[in-house]
Order: sequence, then C-alpha cells, then structure tokens
Amino acid sequence: MLLAPLAPATTPALDDAAAAGPDAPDKAELVERLEAVRARLDSWQQALFAEQRRAVLVVLQGRDASGKDGTVRGVFGGLNPQGLSTTSFKAPNLLERSHDYLWRVHQAVPPCGMIGLFNRSHYEDVLVARVHALVPPEVWRKRYAQINDFERMLTENGVVILKFFLHISGEEQRKRLEARLKDPSKSWKFDVDDIGERARWEEYRAAYAEALERCSTPHAPWYVVPSDRKPVRNLLVAETVLRCLEGMHPEYPPTDPAVAALRGTLK
Repeated sequence: MLLAPLAPATTPALDDAAAAGPDAPDKAELVERLEAVRARLDSWQQALFAEQRRAVLVVLQGRDASGKDGTVRGVFGGLNPQGLSTTSFKAPNLLERSHDYLWRVHQAVPPCGMIGLFNRSHYEDVLVARVHALVPPEVWRKRYAQINDFERMLTENGVVILKFFLHISGEEQRKRLEARLKDPSKSWKFDVDDIGERARWEEYRAAYAEALERCSTPHAPWYVVPSDRKPVRNLLVAETVLRCLEGMHPEYPPTDPAVAALRGTLK
C-alpha cells in the first residue's frame, strides 16, 4: 500500500473519491502494520541522528481537520524527540512580515541529523495568500518558481524533502468539525474562521491543484494522501518516510580509535 509521488506537471485528482483511498485492511491490521513500520523508523532515525550529515524535511499540508496534528502524533510520536523538530506555521507576525515570505521558513529547516516536520508551510503563501487576495496575482504567481528554487537549494545541501497533501472529502471534514464542536477536549481547535474557509472549498481546491502541479519536482515531490480514514493516512505517510530513510541508508560513524581502545578495560 505504497504512495507514488505526483509526477511533475501533473494535475492531481482532488475530488471526494480520491480522498477515500484504496481498499485497505481493517483498523486492527492497519494499526499493527503501522507499529511495525514505526519500529523500523525509530531505528533509521537513530542512525540519521548519529550520522549528522543529512536531514529530512516532512511537509504536511491539508484543509482544516485533514489530520496534520494527528499525523504528527500517529506517525512520528514514538520517535526520539531529540532528533525531531516540529514547526507549526501560523499567520506571520510583524517581524516575519517585514522579511520575504521564505525568511521564517528557512530558519525552521532541520539541521543535519534531524527529521523536521512542517505543520503547514511556505505553501500557505500560494494558498491562503491566493484565496484571500492577500497579495496580487502577479506576486503569488512568481512564488511557484521561487519555492522550487528554494527547495532545490535545500536538497543540494543535504535536506531530503517529502511533501504530503492530506486529502479529505467535504463530508469527512464536516464530520470532524462537528466532532470538534461537540467535544470540549477538541473544541479548542475550532476557529470561527473555519466556517468561512469551508465555504471557499472550490477556491482552495483550485489553489491546491495548481500548487501541487507546479511544485511537485524530482527533488521535492508531492504525495497526495487519501485521508478520510485516519489509520490509512498514517500508514501511507509512515511507509513513505520509511522508504525514504531506507533509500538514504544513514550509517553510524566509525568508532573513534581512542574510544575503541577502551573496550574491555572498564572495571
């Protein structure tokens, strides 16, 4: 049940049917498979952290209630926090607005040895900025090429990038938003602006489709994750990250000779 990257210059299918995803095992089997993948992720993360030569940047984008927080917990929650960083991008503050839109993003890129998670990202500047007309079209349209150049620069300097669009249907979003309203432990996540954003469904569909089409590249591919079923979503993301780390094959550094000389001497 592996995801394929979106081919460059390909318009993704972002209809409700695509959010359902492929036929999958029942929840118990999905959870069991996820635990096995997470155990292997933990092993590779330790090697990546010890190697200290490369980093992995995981970008999570999606509509409200698509499961960005849930993916962070469900896929990466069991990893060593020492080798993990998470950045949630909100509306830029005054200082951030005084710089170019990528300034705050570059500061959050994970250093060598780390897996960095972006909960929302620089893509907000071709999504929200477009839908809400925060900048004119001649400004946000230039950003696709700028983002591609930025991501290529990162990959050429040792940052491996995986971008996941968590795709949910309109009905599934409605159910999740309703659940937030009813449950006091979840209602803090609800923002009154979520209603207005939901009303712009088709505008966001067009914005996401163009961003994915224009910014899925060989060096930084997009993956469209069917996310109506949370266990399916988590397993697909986890397997893709695992495949990436296995391909990178980080290695533990050689033992310092001075350290090796101490073997068998401790009393």
